[in-house]
Formats: sequence, structure tokens, C-alpha cells
Amino acid sequence: MAGEAAQRGAELLDFERFRDSSSPRLAYGYGQRSLRELREREFSRLAGTVYLDHAGATLFPQSQLTSFTNDVLKNVYGNPHSQNINSKLTHDTMEQVRYRVLVHFHTSPDDYTVIFTSGSTAALKLVAEAFPWVPQGPESSGSQFCYLTDSHTSVVGMREITTARNVTSIPVRPEDMWSAETQGAATCDPDGQPPHLFCYPAQSNFSGTRYPLCWIEGIKSGWMCPVNAPGKWFVLLDAASYVSTSPLDLSVHQADFVPISFYKIFGFPTGLGALLVNNRVAPLLRKTYFGGGTAAAYLAGEDFYVPRQSVAERFEDGTISFLGVIALKHGFDTLKRLTGGMENIKQHTFTLAQYTYSALSSLRYPNGAPVVRIYSDSEFSSPEVQGPIINFNVLDDQGNIIGYSQVDKMASLYNIQVRTGCFCNTGACQRLLGISNEMVKKNLQAGHVCGDNIDLIDGQPTGSVRISFGYMSMLEDAQAFLRFIIATRLCSSDGQPLPQTLAGEAPAPLAECKDLSTLAVVDGDSLSPQEDTSADSGVSDNFSTTMNAVGLCSSVCEVNRSQQTPSEKAEGVLDGGLGPHVVTNLCLYPVKSCAAFEVTRWPIGNQGLLYDRSWMVVNHNGICLSQKQEPRLCLIQPFIDLQQRIMVLKAKGMEPIEVPLEENSERAQICQSKVCADRVNTYDCGEKISRWLSKFFGRQCRLIKQSSNFQRNAKKKHGKDQSPGTSATLSLVNEAQYLLLNRSSVSELQQQLHFSDENGKEKLFPMSELISRFRANIIISGTRAFEEDKWDEISIGSLRFQVSGPCHRCQMICIDQQTGQRNQEVFQKLSESRKRKVTFGVYLMHTSLDLSSPCFLSVGSQVLPVLKENVECHHLSASDKHQDIIS
Repeated sequence: MAGEAAQRGAELLDFERFRDSSSPRLAYGYGQRSLRELREREFSRLAGTVYLDHAGATLFPQSQLTSFTNDVLKNVYGNPHSQNINSKLTHDTMEQVRYRVLVHFHTSPDDYTVIFTSGSTAALKLVAEAFPWVPQGPESSGSQFCYLTDSHTSVVGMREITTARNVTSIPVRPEDMWSAETQGAATCDPDGQPPHLFCYPAQSNFSGTRYPLCWIEGIKSGWMCPVNAPGKWFVLLDAASYVSTSPLDLSVHQADFVPISFYKIFGFPTGLGALLVNNRVAPLLRKTYFGGGTAAAYLAGEDFYVPRQSVAERFEDGTISFLGVIALKHGFDTLKRLTGGMENIKQHTFTLAQYTYSALSSLRYPNGAPVVRIYSDSEFSSPEVQGPIINFNVLDDQGNIIGYSQVDKMASLYNIQVRTGCFCNTGACQRLLGISNEMVKKNLQAGHVCGDNIDLIDGQPTGSVRISFGYMSMLEDAQAFLRFIIATRLCSSDGQPLPQTLAGEAPAPLAECKDLSTLAVVDGDSLSPQEDTSADSGVSDNFSTTMNAVGLCSSVCEVNRSQQTPSEKAEGVLDGGLGPHVVTNLCLYPVKSCAAFEVTRWPIGNQGLLYDRSWMVVNHNGICLSQKQEPRLCLIQPFIDLQQRIMVLKAKGMEPIEVPLEENSERAQICQSKVCADRVNTYDCGEKISRWLSKFFGRQCRLIKQSSNFQRNAKKKHGKDQSPGTSATLSLVNEAQYLLLNRSSVSELQQQLHFSDENGKEKLFPMSELISRFRANIIISGTRAFEEDKWDEISIGSLRFQVSGPCHRCQMICIDQQTGQRNQEVFQKLSESRKRKVTFGVYLMHTSLDLSSPCFLSVGSQVLPVLKENVECHHLSASDKHQDIIS
């Protein structure tokens, strides 16, 4: 029986058997063209990465970019509005590309006009502004603007323009259209007045559902009206998602307006789209603005304007992205050469989607509960009803949804790139996830906005996970994703499989589950979990502006650096044991995402521990690097010498290098950077340290420091005692001035984590190694596990801190801070133990701070917490309270 179950588990990923079971046999690849060779030759940058967000943006092949680059290097393309020979070349090439666009959609200039725009959103806005709307009035019910609720935000946003023109907007549910299609609806006069517009997507960007193209003719002919209203109906077919992987024949399905975005098809260029306008409708469009190149004649001193006769010239305001348009030629050529055409892409991508859907929907926990909940209006029966998109949420074995943010973070550990949220399609998200209008408004009040990582509110999902395939996607991509789900949901922490059942069967063991580090394979290479950092963007930690150093020099000799591990420092205090609340360790991180500098006593400034996260490493574009992008940052060890006013950086294989603690105001090169969307003023630390970092990382890097005269304010006021109009200041941290960690909480997590030594003997994670992953400033002992979550504020000696909230963790905690290697188990176990919300440690902010004389934090200081209910959880006599303020 166990053998049979194992065999069934193996069949779950048996692609050839799956293809053979379909009639006709499913297509995969592009005939004699080797898909593997195509990937290696054209997409070598994908090695080790599983990219599953093609619905967001597909990827361009190398030869397409090379061909385009050669073109613009060998030819001089001038402004198409000029009359010189180079400009004439540009104009003629653009006209050839317009024709190529129309041929791609099986039509001609006789029937359609191509208006280039900055994207499909701009094309939709153009229609909303130019459509011949008739407002409501005494003698007319006016035009109707109807749109399918399963529409992109950019379609729904058209109603703001129609509302301003006193035109009624009506959302139409997919169910109502399907019903009208099968049962018939009240007929409309196809030649009557006023004009109405119905918008719907050829393919839902949320779920991949493909809506019938026959609706176009049904609505235009009048036998299938979205609403019962007298007048003539026009149809806008939002084809942006659909045409990325499927052919569209406009000679058969003659929509009036078809907006598209070319990066969805080719990957490059971005910022270029088009509106395909049916020539029979074009004369009805009204222009409300005219820009450069659109006027045949106009007067500046008189209201006189005559538009150009050509529809494209009339609506393409200003100089369009002519090099981008020229790039499209190379996109069409390359796509045809690599795949043979859109029909082949349609069949190939659907095969991958159907295979993944079938395998994913069959996964069961030992108790028979499904591993995922898939949101779809189809059973993935054919590419006519379903595109290569799978939308889902992961469930635990009790049927509770695991937040999409956590799934996204886990996937990135395996180098799997997915998309999460509502995908700019709130209507589909509401309908398929069962989110009411009231819930959306309530979630907004709770702080959730589109695009954030608040994935669960009161246990209910705010969005989902989406994977999508592109023309260069391979079987290995699908299998890597499926193995990721199996590894994280159906394998125990030691890599052993949990018993699993297939849909509709009694519980049975899963097929053998390999070691997690080798589960996902791309192009034959092992796909291992990837490095990452703390919560939020790649910019994680905190700057400290320099505190006035007056009075510090006399105390410099008392500031001791320590090379002891946290466990060695906590002498006499058992991990997780209860006793006095004391500070056992103090750490600062002078360079963001680099190693900790551990001290026993350290001065504080108005932004936190002095020099904590004052520097950061940036790439050649000035973007902050974190361990998410560069895990070897943790191998750079900073040391600060307050007496000599220098920071020394050390790394294996490199000579130590010194960096001054303060900038030379006369020589400093001021620059700007961003930390968690905040613009910060910084200065460059010079060429010498830049060369040192670039040599270590093997790519161009620079070191920058926050300017001492720049103040970065916290986004919200922290602390009850802050006066109105004041806010705490931050260094280059993500959230707050300090991060506090409770050793008891770490100890509880440690009990769930195991590893095998060189002899195969199972051991617990070393406490010091585990603590270092959480990169805290203040580490305490003597309190129960996770008691810190209940605190409202704390005092350390005479210093008072407001607890500003929990620290939301990301994949960085999976990086061993001593080696830069990854282990995804820490994140997974933390997620499980924290009820699917990956928080650990709490943020602290100063409630009030007097820096008129130097202040210090010290190891051994006692900690006095106050519960959120404003009741002190421990009472200490005045003689017991450790005073650690030195004047």
C-alpha cells in the first residue's frame, strides 16, 4: 500500500504521463526548436531563478536587445516631426511598425488605426476622454458606461471621467454576462442614440479567466446588452493581459477599441502601448487637447485650431517614444524566430498552466485537507477559457489561509518569484475571495492599502498569490514551484515527507520528499533557498546622527568592545530562565546590513545608539544594498574607535580599512538616497573605501553616510510625552530607533530548530547564532517568552522607551550571520510558531531624551516594562533600579 502511495505521489509530477492522458496530446515547446537551448542562450540571466510573474511583465530575450542595439548604433534616427533625412527614416520606420502591429492582430490599415501611447492605461484614458458621451438631461437618459467588475483598475478608473461628464457608470458582474449570453437579453437598437460603451477584459489579469470574444459582436449587434438601455453600444476589449500569450484576430472579433501594452508581449520596451481604433468609430472621437504634432494649423492669439487628418497624428500628442516604437520591430522578429508565433505560445503556456493546476489542486494534507485554494472560473479545460495564470492561497491543515506575504517570502528563499495582493483588480479579488464592500472599507481603516503586505485582517485574506507562465517558461519552472509547495507544506522540518492523500482518496504517504536544499531544480541546477534581510525593502536598519561629542572623551576608556558571543555574555542567566529583567547584550550595526559591533556600554544619541546604521553600501545606481541582494554584507565586520574617531572595516581576504566617523564638510560629496521610501541626504565616503568594497563584492559599490545636518523624522509620532509638532528622528533604520529581543523568545524558537552535525547527530541551533540572525540592538533576559509583545513601554535605568510595535520579519533571518549561508527553516518555524504572522522582537523609540549631558546604555542594566494596560508587570524598589545615566 505504501509503495502504491509513493507511486501515486511520483505521478503527481510525471509530466509525460500527464500529456499522454490528454486528447489531443498537449503541446510543449516549439517543435524542433530546443526550449532548453533557447533558455540557456537567450535567458541565461534566469539561471537559478524561477520567474513566475509573466502576467506582471514578461522577459526580453538577449538577441532582441542585441538586434535593437545594433540598429540604433548603425542608424541615425531623428525626431519624426522634423523634415531632414534622418527624421524621414524615423517616420518611415514607425509607419512600417504600425503596419506590423496590425498584421500581428490579423487586420490592416483599412480597418484599424494604431495610436501609440505610453501604455494600456494611457490608451484607456484616451478613450474615456474622447468617446462621444451624451450627458443625462431632460430630453435624454444619456450615455451608459458599463464595465465588467473583473476589470483592471485602469478600466474602472475611467468612471471618474464619465462621472464628471454626467454619464452613468454601471458595474456588470461576469455572472450577469454569462447569463445574458446563454439565456438572451433584451435587445437594443444597434443604430440608435445615445452611444454607450461596454468594457471587458479578454483575459482576467487576476485569475486568467478568458471571457468570450463573441460578446463583442453580440453587444454591438444589440442582442446581448449589458444593461437594458436604448442606444448604440460600442465595445472596448482590454487585451493587455490576453495578447501577452495568445493571438487575437481582429478580422473576426472587431472590437471598437483595443488597448495593449507591448512589454507584456516582448518584455521590452517598457512604457509603450497602443490603442487600436476601429476606423468606423474613429470619426466619432472628440479631441479635448492638442499637443505638438497634432495640429494642421492653429493660432496662438485666437481660438482657432484645425487637427490633422490622420487619426494617429491627431491623437499622438507630442513626440512619442520613437526609439521604443522602432524596438518593436525587433520584438516581432525575435518572437517569431524563437517560437513560430502566438498560437504556439498559447498552447505551450496553457500546457504548463494546466499541468501545474492539476498537480496543485491534488495536493492534500494527511487529514485530507487541501493544501491550496485556487480561485478560478474554469477547470483549466482549454486555452479558450483559461490563460496561463493560477491564482490561489495556501492553506494550513485546518483550512486556515496562510497570508500571501509569508508565502512570497518563503518563495523568494527558493529563488521563486511570484506576485501577491489583488493585482490591480479589486472586483475579481472581492468576488473570488468573498470580500464585501464593507470589508474593503474596514480593511482600509485598519491600515491596509493596495500593494502593501498586510495579507490577513481578522484571519481573512486581503489578497492572494498569483503565478503566471511566459513563452520561455519551462517544465522545470512548474516543477520547482510544486516542489516548493510540497517542501514547505508537506515535509517535516527534517525533510521527511508527511503522509499525503490525493483528491478524493483516503490519506496515504506522499512520494519521497528530497532534501529541501536540492528540491527545486532549474535547468538541471540545484535551486537552493535564497538570502534575504530584515522587514521591509532592501534598506533595513537604522542611521544615527552624531550626538554632540562634548563630554564623551573622558568616558571613552569606559566604552568596551566585546568579542564574546551573546551566550557567553549572559553569564549566570539561563536562556529562557526567569529572573531580573536585565540587558544581556548591546549591539550596533554601523553599516547597514553588515555585521554587528557588540559592546558592553555605549553612548546614545537622538536617533538611537551612537553611529548605529549611520552608513550604508549602495550599488552603481546609488540603491542601498541589503543582505537580500548581497548576503556577503554580513561578512564585513565594523569596529568603532571613539577615541581615534574612526571606523575600521575588516573582511576575510581584505586588508582592514579606516573610515572617518565624521565627514569633512569642505570635501564631502553630498548625494541623495532612499531608505524605506524616505529621501535622505548622505555624503560619499570616497574612492578608497569604494575600491575596497568593489573588490570584496566583485561589483561596483560605494559607502555613503547620512549627513550630520540632515534630520529624518519618523513617519508617526512615538511616545506619549512628545510635545505637539515634534517627532522622533531616525537614522537609516526601517522602522524605529531600537530593536529589542527577548532571549526567552529566542530559546522557545530554538527548541523547534534542529540541525545535524558532521556525524549526523541532531543538535539544536546554537543560541548565539540564532540571536545574531535577528540583528537586535538590545537583548534582554529574565522574562517569559514573547512577553515583550504585551509591553507598552519600558525603562532601562532612567531611560524611557515607547514600544512602537512588533518587528515584521522577512527572509533575512534565514541567513547565517557568520557565513552568509541560508537555511529557510528559521523563517518557516517562526511562521508556524507565531500563527502565520512572522513577527519577532519589538521596536523601541525614545519617549523623551535629554542630551544636554552624555547618556549611555550598559549590559547588566535592569529593565522595567509596563504592560499595554498601563500596569507595571514588575515592581522594583528604588534601590534595585539600575541608574545608567552619566552626566
